[in-house]
Amino acid sequence: MSDNHPIQTILAIESSCDETACAIVRGGREVLANIVASQADLHAQFGGVVPEVAARSHIEVMIPVVEEALAAAGLGWSDIDAIAVTRGPGLVGSLLIGALTAEVLAVEKQRPLIGVNHILAHAFASFLTEDSQPAFPMLALVASGGDSRIMLFQSDLSFETLGATRDDAAGEAFDKVAKLLGLPYPGGPNISRVAESGNDTAFTLPKAKLGPDSLDFSFSGLKTAVLRQVQELIGDKPGLANLKKSYDLPANVVADIAASFERTVAETLSEKLLRAYNTHSPASVVIGGGVAANRRLRAAVLAAIPEAHIIPAQYCGDNAAMIGALAYQMAAQGLAVEPAAILDSTAVEVDSSLEVM
Repeated sequence: MSDNHPIQTILAIESSCDETACAIVRGGREVLANIVASQADLHAQFGGVVPEVAARSHIEVMIPVVEEALAAAGLGWSDIDAIAVTRGPGLVGSLLIGALTAEVLAVEKQRPLIGVNHILAHAFASFLTEDSQPAFPMLALVASGGDSRIMLFQSDLSFETLGATRDDAAGEAFDKVAKLLGLPYPGGPNISRVAESGNDTAFTLPKAKLGPDSLDFSFSGLKTAVLRQVQELIGDKPGLANLKKSYDLPANVVADIAASFERTVAETLSEKLLRAYNTHSPASVVIGGGVAANRRLRAAVLAAIPEAHIIPAQYCGDNAAMIGALAYQMAAQGLAVEPAAILDSTAVEVDSSLEVM
């Protein structure tokens, strides 16, 4: 793409896990199309994502999803300035399908290709709004199924990780606790649903103590504490092996445990975000990732930092619009390459860099 024709309209592909997504984003903030083919029902029968099943499903729907996005936006390939794709982290098989699709399209259509880090993109979903845009330095909390971290971004897109997951991420803890309580996959929405009728102070659950200055996260102890509480209630023998077991509890008890668990997670995340905010005094604060759709977490963050940018719920889970949003920021700084330069690249490399494919 020449200097007199800057990248504006990006077709983005996301396939890091169990969502096949394609979006078309203009100017890094205007979403012209956002198509997501969910596999949630497919994996629910297994109680979680099966990598091989996810990859096969991506193969079946990837091209139809891309075509649907173009049709929804009312655009043709002549209107697309660049292609972006998730380069990691994620399930290798799922990433491979998206990356190969993007590479072939980039070569065939002669468009620049931008490889985007999935975790970082969750933070840049905050730009997909008609309201005021986040400013730099930007403090971001990303809480998803596989990762929970706090990052500080500078205007050149360089960033520092202030806190990261030491064991279970917040979303993973939601899924495991949901299974303990006999709730279906995915855990987050179902825990939130039943928690609405529960008493969030019915059970006192622990918050991991990782040192007075640590901004890292650990939810394995919280998950085990829920297990112990459930076992105590029903008189079951304690044992970590029972983490894979679902327990039959009265509905009101499930609601109380779910509400208490949800509150503890929300407080843990928001309290550490507030500590980072007070330490670094950023120009803006954003939250992203699938857990950021949780109403209790959103309320806790706004109570602690009223000016925080709360990402619209449709852009919290895995989606391609966030890939397009970060790709635009990268392209504006010259981080896009021509297709011929990426033919021998590693399409599914998993790291935390901002470099392109």
